[in-house]
Amino acid sequence: MTEPSRLTVRNWLVLAVLVVDAVVLAVVELLFLPLRFDGYLLPFALGGVPVPVSALVAALTTPWLVSVAGRLSPKLLIAAAPLVGWILAVAVFGMFGPGNDLVLVADWRSLLLFACGSLPSAIVLGRVLATTLGPSL
Repeated sequence: MTEPSRLTVRNWLVLAVLVVDAVVLAVVELLFLPLRFDGYLLPFALGGVPVPVSALVAALTTPWLVSVAGRLSPKLLIAAAPLVGWILAVAVFGMFGPGNDLVLVADWRSLLLFACGSLPSAIVLGRVLATTLGPSL
């Protein structure tokens, strides 16, 4: 691996792919946010209970993207790039989605999506930054 203060062209390309992946995942998670057992996409069961599968996907993928970016470089801006891209994509596409539609549903699922995507990623980002500072804390 290269020294932590210098990024190669390959690392910049990997970082760009990570950010694009975070944005694409955010859009897909937003589109599956209103998913429920209502008989349209999923079978009618449990009286139309919402299925927050988007929050689960966000809780698994976004911290992983941050950890991979943290392995590229321990600098804050580089390690946090996928998280920032994900948050901006959720905000922009959620509020001004395709056709200027509001994709974020006005209930607990939107808060759960944001919490499950950002909080574990922030913990992973803190862990990445703590390992670079080492015992100086």
